[in-house]
Order: sequence, then structure tokens, then C-alpha cells
Amino acid sequence: MRKYHVSQLRFLLAFCMHGPYRPVMSVQITVRNVPNNVRDELAARAARRGQSMQEFLRQQLEVMATRPSTEELLERIRLRKAGANKTLSASDLLAARDADRR
Repeated sequence: MRKYHVSQLRFLLAFCMHGPYRPVMSVQITVRNVPNNVRDELAARAARRGQSMQEFLRQQLEVMATRPSTEELLERIRLRKAGANKTLSASDLLAARDADRR
């Protein structure tokens, strides 16, 4: 039986879990000077979910990273409002509806 070095096994495991060309990297983030009341509230929320503080905060960061920033959201709203101010005639509206039905 062939013997593998630990680094080879880690690579193989990462490859099997994530596919080729996607290196698995994680970073550590340290947040200093967190007020006690904030820390206590976060710990309570984690406990209510049956999670460790690390699990809870990592999940919250992942959710936060998937959402658009406030600036991006406002820009989307501006673009949508600019497009909403356009008016269509009844015949244009019916033509668009009928084109969708074909």
C-alpha cells in the first residue's frame, strides 16, 4: 500500500471536496475592543442557536458577504426608479403581453 505525506492527503481531501483549481484557504480575523455588552449579546444569540461563538460569527459574516452593500442597494433602487418612470401606451403593453404568450 502506498504511503502519503500529510500535505498530500490534505490536498487530496481539498480536491475531492472542492474540485480542481479552487484552493481551500481560510483566514483568521481578530476584532479588538468589542464592548462587553456586545460580546454578551452575540454569545447569547450563538447559545440560542446551539452554536459556538465562532460558528455563529462565521455564519453571520458569510450571510453579510452575500448581501449587497448599502451603496449597491441604493444604486439598484435608483436604476429601478429611473426605469419605472417610463410610460407605455395601452397598445404597447398589450403587444408586450401577447409577445410573451407566443
